[in-house]
Amino acid sequence: MYTVDVEPEQIVKWIMAEHEAAPRTFRISVRQTAETREIPQRREFRLGDDDREDLNEVAVDATLEIEPAHANDGWLLRIIVEDEAGPRLGYRQTALPTDQEIDIGSFYRQFIRRGRGIASVVAQVDNSAAELRVRRLLDDITVNRHPGDGKGPPRRTRR
Repeated sequence: MYTVDVEPEQIVKWIMAEHEAAPRTFRISVRQTAETREIPQRREFRLGDDDREDLNEVAVDATLEIEPAHANDGWLLRIIVEDEAGPRLGYRQTALPTDQEIDIGSFYRQFIRRGRGIASVVAQVDNSAAELRVRRLLDDITVNRHPGDGKGPPRRTRR
C-alpha cells in the first residue's frame, strides 16, 4: 500500500464522470462511520464536569473504495476522509448513524466539495502489473482523459 499524490477531488470527479458513462468499469463502495467520544479534559475548552457531561465530540470517517470491475486486475484505490466534527450536544448523539453506506455523489457533496476533514488517497496493488494499471489510471485522471473522448488511445484495464 502506498500514498497517491493526486488530489482526492480530482479523482472523485473523474470517477463520477467515468461511472456515469460506463457504470460497469469500476466497483465503487462508500462507507461513512461516526464515532461519539467524550470531550477530553483540556484547559482550552474551559468546561466544568457538568458541561463536559452534556457534550460529546463527534468524529466522522468516510471511505471511498474504487476497484476495477475485474477483481483479478489486482488493485484498489481508497480515499479516506477523517473529520473531527467537534463538540455536539449529547442529545444529538442518537441522530448520527454509526455506520452507513452512502453513494459516491453524497461522498463528494458532503466531504470532498465542502473540504470537510482531512482527505488522503492510498493505492493497494497485488503485483507490478497491477501497479502499472493503477499508474495508467492515475495518469488518465491527472490529465482528465476518458476512454473514447478523443484525447488518446482507449485505456486497457486488463492484461
